[in-house]
Amino acid sequence: MTTNRRPTPRRALRRLPLNAAAGLTVVICLFPVYWMVTTAFKPSRDIQSYEPRLVPRAWTFDHFRAAVQADGFTLFWRNSILVTLSAVLLALLVALGAAYAVARLRWRGRRQFMLAVFIAQMAPWESLIIPIYIIARDTDMLDRLPTLTLVYFMITLPFTVVVLRGFIAGIPPELEEAAQVDGCTRVGAFRRVAFPLLAPGLMATSLFGFITAWNEFTYANFLIIKQQDSRTLPVWLSSFQTTFGTDWGATMAASTLFALPALIVFLALQRHVTSGLTAGGVKG
Repeated sequence: MTTNRRPTPRRALRRLPLNAAAGLTVVICLFPVYWMVTTAFKPSRDIQSYEPRLVPRAWTFDHFRAAVQADGFTLFWRNSILVTLSAVLLALLVALGAAYAVARLRWRGRRQFMLAVFIAQMAPWESLIIPIYIIARDTDMLDRLPTLTLVYFMITLPFTVVVLRGFIAGIPPELEEAAQVDGCTRVGAFRRVAFPLLAPGLMATSLFGFITAWNEFTYANFLIIKQQDSRTLPVWLSSFQTTFGTDWGATMAASTLFALPALIVFLALQRHVTSGLTAGGVKG
């Protein structure tokens, strides 16, 4: 018989500084987001006011209309969606095969391969901008969306391999062996037995890849120079101006719309993220 233990006053008092620090951290992290969203709804006169208010006196959707109707918004939104989804799907496809080979098969150089993957994961991607730019220039791949897709695929692939490898290793191989005894091939056993159990790992890696590729700015700014129609939404946001200068209300509205897809994906997958990251990090 289990009983629910209530924290004693002394124990609650000990936790008070930690809870206060956690609450302060949450406020500091969320305040810029709150300010961005509320500014998007403020009238222009309140945005330029010398007396800023935490809660807008009036609300307006004019800035959202201006952002959606701005030149290039729909085109750059489509570019970002296309590049991000392509990179994530390609990384999942390649990483799934690599992770299965490392977790299930025994072959010479397996440990060295995983060491190389870990080193690639730890490498700062900003240090590769110049080599990637030179390669793209020499192969006539500048100003093209497939180039960005390959770069984002390269960035997200090591993490995807590590997480999926740990998750596949956590699935008992006897399940696949039983399916093979019943007549399935190795691929068929994996597809029918192991693959459905990989949902948390796939969700966790998909979320990481989506947020990484969706928010990436540096490579999109350096690899897409001349062909303006091939730019992504973060680059467009950095130069979003009107004939009268920076429209802060429309900029905040566009930034809010830009953050919505990542937020929606996170809310849709967050139930699987914790278990996926934990399994990928400690199993195998």
